[in-house]
Amino acid sequence: MPTEKLTFEGHAGDMLAARLDMPNGPHLATALFAHCFTCSKDLTAARRIAARLSSMGIAVLRFDFTGLGHSEGEFENTSFTSNVDDLIAASKALEARDMAPSLIIGHSLGGAAVLKAAPMMDSIKAVVTIGAPFDPGHVTHNFAQALDEIVDKGVAEVTLGGRPFRIGKGFVEDVSKAALATSIAKLNAALLVLHAPRDATVGIENASDIFVAAKHPKSFVTLDDADHLVSRPADAEYAADVIAAWSKRYLNLAAPAPAAKAPEGVMHVTEADADGFLQDVQIGPHHVYADEPAKYGGTNKGLTPYGFVSAGLGACTSMTIRMYARRKGWPLTGVSVDITHAKEHAVDAEKPGEKVDQFERVIHLNGDLSDEQRARLLEIADKCPVHRTLERSSEIRTVLG
Repeated sequence: MPTEKLTFEGHAGDMLAARLDMPNGPHLATALFAHCFTCSKDLTAARRIAARLSSMGIAVLRFDFTGLGHSEGEFENTSFTSNVDDLIAASKALEARDMAPSLIIGHSLGGAAVLKAAPMMDSIKAVVTIGAPFDPGHVTHNFAQALDEIVDKGVAEVTLGGRPFRIGKGFVEDVSKAALATSIAKLNAALLVLHAPRDATVGIENASDIFVAAKHPKSFVTLDDADHLVSRPADAEYAADVIAAWSKRYLNLAAPAPAAKAPEGVMHVTEADADGFLQDVQIGPHHVYADEPAKYGGTNKGLTPYGFVSAGLGACTSMTIRMYARRKGWPLTGVSVDITHAKEHAVDAEKPGEKVDQFERVIHLNGDLSDEQRARLLEIADKCPVHRTLERSSEIRTVLG
């Protein structure tokens, strides 16, 4: 996915650092992502969700709140309200690009912030929270031992996630007064609540309170034994898949008509895991994974490349047989095709040692068919367009995009 680094002006005039992950194909919608308390835009879950959404045509803006990550400003001078204001500033920055967000996603305290901000953004059609607290003041338990010092001195340095942060009295007072029930009830958008029952940082009861306060349409999906940061790749992958599938119901993702030279549309293949081989494969509204088996360094979450070729041959064979039998009115009640692929030594004296790809196809025909009908359908299988493509040589032209 093409990623653009950009900045925009935050609530106090500081320049906030952001990444805008654009789709490889048509831009169909825009999402805004808010990270968790003291985290950054580059959190594992944020990166994976952005990659998954961009593969389906949704641009994603993820940014660092004031005083965090690569953004300017002093974190000790920020508050929950300033986070909400930063979100609104991010939305306006997108609007200025004619990319007003229709989907907003927030993780942990960022989830609370999106619940507060969403009713103030007219373009939002869908809201997602991940491990969000119903009471934003819940975040103060992360530095409870320093609360007295913060109150007495106005600021204190605390260690969160192994890093030092200065927390100001204004933040504590503001977040303690924040209430979400009214904002949640005013959401003029669909809501998806993602939460792990074993979340040791923000308890599952928060998800229940958010869900009860919201009006329909609303959904809840458990993240099972994921940790609060959704740090395991498998959990981030699952969250990304759920958000992608759910959001399609509420966003207008109608793709433009395909070009004449590509009547089926453009298939976009995007690397999903730089450490392995997992790929997001998207064409129009359809998404699947490509991967390699674990023994070859993959995670076995999708078909191999040759698996896709075999699937194309098998599906085309079945469709071609069905189309012919339907036209003839023959009693074919079912078709299945088994495909195996291997490389065999070529039987060609002029090419010693070379191997050719061999696809073995076993066709199963169900129904009260005569021997003549079965023989004819077997002949028709060879007229499958993919079969013909594989039998003859193809031209592949490659350019840099």
